[in-house]
Amino acid sequence: MSMVRIRRQRAVVAMMALLLVFLASCAQIPRSGPVGKSKDEGAGNPNAPVFFPAAPRAGSSPETVIEDFYMAGSGYEDDYPVARQYLTQAQSVTWKPDKRAIVFREAQVVKAAGENEYLYELDLAYSVDADGVATQFPPGTKETIPLTLEQVEGEWRISKVPDGTAIPEETFKVIYGAFPIYFYDPTFTYAVPDYRWFIKKNTVKSMTSALLAGPAPYLRGAVVSAFPSGMKLARESVPVVSGAAQVDLSAKELFDASAEDRQRIQNQLALTFRSQPDVINVQLRADQDLVRVEDNGTVLPPVVDKSVPARQIAVSNGDLARYENNRITPLPDIQSVVGLGPHAPAESPVSQTAAFLNGDKTTLYSIEPGQPARQLTTRSTLTGPSFSPHDWVWTAGPGANGAAEVVVFKPTGVAPGMAVPSVTMTPSWLSGRTVKDFRVSREGTRALVISEANGKSAVQVTGIVRNPDGVPKDLTTPITLLSSVAADQGAWVNGSTVAVMASSATATVVPELLSLSSGEPQQLAPWDGLTSLSAGNGSEQIFGQSDAGIFQRVGNGWELQLKGPTEPAFPG
Repeated sequence: MSMVRIRRQRAVVAMMALLLVFLASCAQIPRSGPVGKSKDEGAGNPNAPVFFPAAPRAGSSPETVIEDFYMAGSGYEDDYPVARQYLTQAQSVTWKPDKRAIVFREAQVVKAAGENEYLYELDLAYSVDADGVATQFPPGTKETIPLTLEQVEGEWRISKVPDGTAIPEETFKVIYGAFPIYFYDPTFTYAVPDYRWFIKKNTVKSMTSALLAGPAPYLRGAVVSAFPSGMKLARESVPVVSGAAQVDLSAKELFDASAEDRQRIQNQLALTFRSQPDVINVQLRADQDLVRVEDNGTVLPPVVDKSVPARQIAVSNGDLARYENNRITPLPDIQSVVGLGPHAPAESPVSQTAAFLNGDKTTLYSIEPGQPARQLTTRSTLTGPSFSPHDWVWTAGPGANGAAEVVVFKPTGVAPGMAVPSVTMTPSWLSGRTVKDFRVSREGTRALVISEANGKSAVQVTGIVRNPDGVPKDLTTPITLLSSVAADQGAWVNGSTVAVMASSATATVVPELLSLSSGEPQQLAPWDGLTSLSAGNGSEQIFGQSDAGIFQRVGNGWELQLKGPTEPAFPG
């Protein structure tokens, strides 16, 4: 079949999706009904669209059978009954569609070398595993699915196919949604979102299973779960009865857990389910018997989307200063560092410790009230410092052999002349790369890393692994966020969004918002000569700085705030 026909089919699917969305929007969420009314496997979005794919047509060629089989992957209800009609009886029994969802931009069927063997060649957009962990791929990424067909009563049927579905990107965006499931930082103080892609119709059960399976690979070791190892669902459903999500867990692990752990389990589930309109509260059950969770006040709910103070640190008249309420004031009790030519300043979110680079950005300093500046490290180049909530200050630069290193120091409270605790990391995934920016997330479990190799920029999020005493230990293999700009600078906007840009003193700069919950960059208004970027609490508190002054994002544009100070940065 020609690519024209494939595109036509995809257009029909997209039009059907829009019709289904329109019809679904007319439905109302029931607000009344008999007590105890239950929604079982379908607990999720009651307005989620439903597809009705075409059944096999008599006389179809092998190529058409393959294309129609994958188009039928949109019919997920009742375990893909239409898609199974395209398979031989034996393959229909063994095929596991929920193992993986492959999302493609374009697809074509080509004949393979073997008899009745074919290849489904895809321009890969996403790959989503059984737990909803999605990996995004740039245009031009190829994947090939091998298939074997045979004739059954005169009609071609698929006798061999890998587990999983392959659906067009337009269909994927209609039937799947990105939902946060929540884990904890190692101190159980903060909630950390872990975005997963689930079919909108079955989210409550999918979320629960994903929580029990643990965090996404890039967060493993950086976050913790209240669920003890080995805990499972006691039944393969999570019914929602009169607004209560009934989570039936394996009795032994649930009863062995402490009262505090049970409270944290319930908090973790309640946070995860808060995106679901039909869930009001959570009930823990053991073999269907209700388990009372006593709140004795010892377990505080975790902080969600930790905020930062409204103040910023900046450079003014060659010295460190405070920028707040559109005014410049001195930093309290901080000695002048004019002689060091400070750049890229940062301030701790929990103390008055500050850090900065020297004029040529080769030396990192820290400074505390009443003390002179302290030199922490010198390298051929360094990224601007970034503080995590426990007063560790981070930077990155080449080591003695030229390899990219991430270095972290804890200068707060260390007397002058005493050694500052430090850790050096050399992540293998940064091999051959130059780190342009390194920014720790507000809750301290993740970091935004912008690096470059061979003229190509990468925007990635890595997990921060710590020892039991909180000392940083390692960085996890990151996930990549696709950006349409050659980013060299970034900032956290909230717990799931970062702002990035390719800074330039002379060219027009178009910053972008990249979200863990979306594969589509959101471009902000262009502005000339933006050389620094900072972000407070939310997308309306994004600041850019150029020779003309400091600008704040207002609506779809930028508004001048103050001329004079440079390189403003919120605490962190």
